[in-house]
Amino acid sequence: MATRKPANDEAAAGTSSQSMRAQLRLRELIVAGALPPGERITELAMVERLAMSRTPIRTALVRLQEEGLLEPLPGGGFVVRAFSEDDIHDAIELRGTLEGLAARLAAERGVAAALMAEMRACLAQIDALLAPPKLSDSAFAAYAEHNGRLHALLAEMSGSPLVQRQIERAVTLPFASPNGFVMADRGGPRARDRLMIAHEQHHALVEAIARGQGARAEALACEHARNAQRNLATVLASHQRIRHVPGAMMIRRRAGVR
Repeated sequence: MATRKPANDEAAAGTSSQSMRAQLRLRELIVAGALPPGERITELAMVERLAMSRTPIRTALVRLQEEGLLEPLPGGGFVVRAFSEDDIHDAIELRGTLEGLAARLAAERGVAAALMAEMRACLAQIDALLAPPKLSDSAFAAYAEHNGRLHALLAEMSGSPLVQRQIERAVTLPFASPNGFVMADRGGPRARDRLMIAHEQHHALVEAIARGQGARAEALACEHARNAQRNLATVLASHQRIRHVPGAMMIRRRAGVR
C-alpha cells in the first residue's frame, strides 16, 4: 500500500509550484516591457495583477532580485532594473567563463556514453537544420531551441551540479543566454553564415571534450560565447534588430546612441 505524503509536505510542494509560476509570469512581464525599467513593483499590486496569494508572489520577487532583474527599494518593494551595455558584456563574459569551466571538467572527468550520444544527436539535428542555403524564421526558432538544448547538455556534461546551477543562473538575463541574439539576427545578410560558424565551434568543442582535451575545450567554449559579444555590437547598431532581442527595453543605451 502506497504511503501518503504528509499534508505539510504536499502544501510545501504546492506553494513551491505557485512560486515558480509567479516567477515565470513576472519574468515574462519584465522581459516583454510590460513592467519597464524603473517601475516600482509591490507585493500587493502583483497579487492583484496575477490573481495569486502573497506568499508565492513574495518568493517570486525575491528570486527575481537574486537573478538581477529587480532591485529592492529602501521603503519596501522593488524596482525593475535597467542594464548598461557594460553590464551585458560582463554577463556574456561570465557565461563564457562558466561554460569554459564546464567544458574543461567534462573533458577531464569524462562524459557518460549516453550523454555524449545525446549531445551528438543534438549536433546532427542542427546540421540538418542549417543544410538549406536559406533559413526561414521557423528555422531560426528551431535553431534557438536546439542550441538551448546543446548548451544545457554542455552544463550537464561538466558532472558538477554546482557549475550547472551557476550556468543556469548566469543565463537568466535574456541577452546573456545562448539564444539572446538569434532571432534578432535572422534578417541580416550573413545571419546563416554566423550560425554556421557558431555550429562549427559546437562540433570542435564536443570533439575536444570527447578526446579529453581540457584546455582546448575550455578555450573553445569561451571563444564561442564571445560570438555573442560581436552579435551584441551588430544588434545595438540597428534599431530594427534590437527590437527582437528579449529584454531589449531593459538595455540602457550610451549617450548619443539611438
